Amino acid sequence: MEYGNRSAFLTHHRRRIAVLFGLLCLGMVGLTGRLVFLMMYRADHYSEMAQDLHQRERAIKAARGRILDANGTVIAANRTVCTISVIHNQVTDSDTVIHSLCENLGMEEAGVRKKVEKRSSREIIRTNVDKETGDRIRELHLAGVKVDEDYKRYYPFDSLASKVLGFTGGDNQGIIGLEVAYEAVLKGKNGIILTMADAAGVELENAFEERIEPVAGADLYLSLDVNIQRYAEQAARTVMERKGAKRVSVIVMDPQNGEIMAMVNVPEFNLNDPFTLNTEEDTALLSVKEKQERLNQMWRNPAINDTYEPGSTFKIITAAAGLEAGVVSLTDQFSCPGFRVVEDRKIRCHKVGGHGGETFLQGAMNSCNPVFIDVGQRLGIDRYCQYFDQFGLREKTGIDLPGEAGTIMHKKENMGLVELATVSFGQSFQITPIQLITTAASIVNGGTRITPHFGVKAVAADGSFIHRFSYPKGKRILSEETSKTMRYVLEQVVAEGSGKKAAVAGFRIGGKTATSEKLPRSLKKYISSFVGFAPADDPQVIALITIDEPQGIYYGGTIAAPVIADIFQNILPYLGIRQEPVTEKNER
Repeated sequence: MEYGNRSAFLTHHRRRIAVLFGLLCLGMVGLTGRLVFLMMYRADHYSEMAQDLHQRERAIKAARGRILDANGTVIAANRTVCTISVIHNQVTDSDTVIHSLCENLGMEEAGVRKKVEKRSSREIIRTNVDKETGDRIRELHLAGVKVDEDYKRYYPFDSLASKVLGFTGGDNQGIIGLEVAYEAVLKGKNGIILTMADAAGVELENAFEERIEPVAGADLYLSLDVNIQRYAEQAARTVMERKGAKRVSVIVMDPQNGEIMAMVNVPEFNLNDPFTLNTEEDTALLSVKEKQERLNQMWRNPAINDTYEPGSTFKIITAAAGLEAGVVSLTDQFSCPGFRVVEDRKIRCHKVGGHGGETFLQGAMNSCNPVFIDVGQRLGIDRYCQYFDQFGLREKTGIDLPGEAGTIMHKKENMGLVELATVSFGQSFQITPIQLITTAASIVNGGTRITPHFGVKAVAADGSFIHRFSYPKGKRILSEETSKTMRYVLEQVVAEGSGKKAAVAGFRIGGKTATSEKLPRSLKKYISSFVGFAPADDPQVIALITIDEPQGIYYGGTIAAPVIADIFQNILPYLGIRQEPVTEKNER
């Protein structure tokens, strides 16, 4: 820009300088005001931020709650282990640290050196180090090396009830079973250690240390009884080995309240080494994916996760429905020629020549398919489905374990007379073992649906009471009279019918046998089972065994019923159930 004369130029220049000076003064006033505001009103906030820059925080792991059985026996506990870590800025002699850690931890130098020399606030060298080793490293007083105590889950009985208890991961968090189902109860609240450090991140000696103490998780008390679990497991393992079976499951329950005393699934696995397969298979030949699939199968609980065709044990449900509806009585007459024709299907009885003339009671004792087909037809599709729902079979039991499978059943609109016939004696649909025993228990306990469960109460680590678990009282599914009749019928099955091998001298036993053919039928593979309860007139215990793919003789009455008899012979006196004197009459 051109100016007319020198005077005009100087005047304009002075104005610009004045404006700039004014703006500078305003800026200074603003900065001064802001500084005064921060000093007077925000001093605490920025002081706290400054302090945080020089604080280091380390977690103090909380002890996980123990798991105890019905007698107070500890079945899941904790062992103290250590976590070894390094803080790079505090290491003064890295070679000494690396050498000492390698020597005491048995680790390769390259891996340790990489972590020690990494510029980070904290590097974990190894977790789950035994306490003796941790203490030895602590006594070396290596600058920058931290030894923090932690907890590792420990199971005193190794494989006992492994698929029920479950186990925890590296972070001590539940992965499967009761460990994950009751995570909120068992998990404690970690504590914190706060220490002061200088600008370089080095902890200051003799500086104030603030601790927020951890809160241990609560102890979980179960209805599971170690002694009964052992009896059942031994019996299951014996029959599995003798019959070359694929697997065997046993459930023992109180039919009055649903408390589970034992749940066995052999083969079990070692809870203290849950990532090692329980087979002799060479894992070196497996891919990572294949090994994980094998582990998932090993951890699976067939008693609640898997469904199967129940076969003749399901005749308990058909009989109860028929009696409750009044379409059959114990003295009704039937005829079994060895089969029954339903529409275009010829459905056979297990006895090829047939049972001939028999009452309904005799048909139940004989486990006669045609008799139960007839009862199902008398009920009809609508009423049968009504009782199926009324007994709670379409719903899950609500057991306090994760992954319960649901019933696989025909929709009513898709059921014809043939489907009704096969369902009546336990085929063409699938349920879980826990659903079968729960429904059977609800039928013989007076007619009230129960919720199967393990959890009884949670108690704080210091012994103070916390919480007693409650389970919804089930609805009445049938009358007391029908329940009483069913107890009588099932006692006769054991006394003189297909369940004779479940009899135990001096005790009144009721029960039902089953032999169901697996799909596809062409493979000729079977599941043998038996459900039994005692005393028959006032059930205090009910048990179910399923034997998957037994070799040779596979009939439930022959190989499954004796196992329940063996278990009952051991546990009935243990439970305080009185044995009646054996006479010539009750021997017969």
